[in-house]
Amino acid sequence: MSRPFATLLGFGAVLLWALLALFTDSTGEVPPLQLLAMCFAIGGAAGLVLGVRRRGWRAWRQPWPVWALGVGGLFGYHLLYVLALRNAEPVEAGLIAYLWPLLIVLMASGRALKPHHLAGALMGFGGAALIVTGGRALQIAPEDVTGYALAGAAALVWSSYSVLSRRFASVPTDAVTGFCLGTAAVAAFAHLALETTVAPQGTEWLAILGLGLGPVGLAFHLWDIGVKRGDLPVLGAASYAAPLLSTLVLIAAGRAEPSWTVALACLLITGGAALASRDMLWRRAGVSPPPGRAPHSAPPSPASPARGTPPPVPAEAPPRR
Repeated sequence: MSRPFATLLGFGAVLLWALLALFTDSTGEVPPLQLLAMCFAIGGAAGLVLGVRRRGWRAWRQPWPVWALGVGGLFGYHLLYVLALRNAEPVEAGLIAYLWPLLIVLMASGRALKPHHLAGALMGFGGAALIVTGGRALQIAPEDVTGYALAGAAALVWSSYSVLSRRFASVPTDAVTGFCLGTAAVAAFAHLALETTVAPQGTEWLAILGLGLGPVGLAFHLWDIGVKRGDLPVLGAASYAAPLLSTLVLIAAGRAEPSWTVALACLLITGGAALASRDMLWRRAGVSPPPGRAPHSAPPSPASPARGTPPPVPAEAPPRR
């Protein structure tokens, strides 16, 4: 599989994560951890069924560090994200948590980091900030410091998971099915300990099914391919499209209003992604880079393991991941 194609598949996860806000908004009063347990169980079960013919469960025979990274990354990010939203203002906490694409660019590039990688990631972050804040000034309250720290930890966990996954590039993507089922089990225990169970009603079941099959199912399999075989700096910068696409989906569904911030965010995010992926686009088109500048080559797999989003993860309000 070529690097550009793997990067494209990884971006498929970002496209699916754009549906998180709409689907999550349709799940009613189901508590976050219960929702995670249900969605990861559905995603894991679907992966198990689809992998029966090729006996995908054989990929679950992995050493404990692989399982620790897989389940720890998926569950750790989502748990920290939920706790952050409960301990700080959602807008500020959500924006801090969405530092993970920028962290991926920085961690994955290492010494190969180039100015256009960083500039593209910062443009994407600026666009995401406009979407999350609506163009309003942030209010930093001292009592929210714990929530901000949890949000920062969530961003660090997901970016680390994404980059560290590259260390285990030989682990088949079918192993993600096992990670999803393991995450569902841990989330179920956490739900029983911290929340009160709420039975979904009517169409809420359809929303949960959609989450489990798409943003919390197929998305993590596509992300695994992207972070292991694709161009991580490009994928990280392109991931800032998730909150924008999520907002566009909500606008199309009549649950949000178009505004100047959405238009400006669109320019920043798409421009940033194009800038960060400049080298890959040149290679694809067969165009030579400017004199004195060699196209970026991804760091060797031992140095670029990869943990966004997100997630985007089932959140309570757009574009909370």
